[in-house]
Amino acid sequence: MKNNNFEAILDAYQLVSGAKIKGKKQDEIFELGTYDALKRGYILYPLEHGVKYDDFSVMISEKELKTNFLIESTKANAIAA
Repeated sequence: MKNNNFEAILDAYQLVSGAKIKGKKQDEIFELGTYDALKRGYILYPLEHGVKYDDFSVMISEKELKTNFLIESTKANAIAA
């Protein structure tokens, strides 16, 4: 996907389940899962061609998400609604 569809993660309110997440340095796309309060992190599932793989997941902290990842922009969807 193109970088212009993604923006920096500035606030935890952007981190909603189902959001598309992309690394700043790599082109891998993930889908954001739920927040696990016991482990203090979010679950990321890999996406490939729009297919979410539930058999593999990664736990990642909010701080690392804000530092190393971008989130799919929803501004165009909010304006259209």
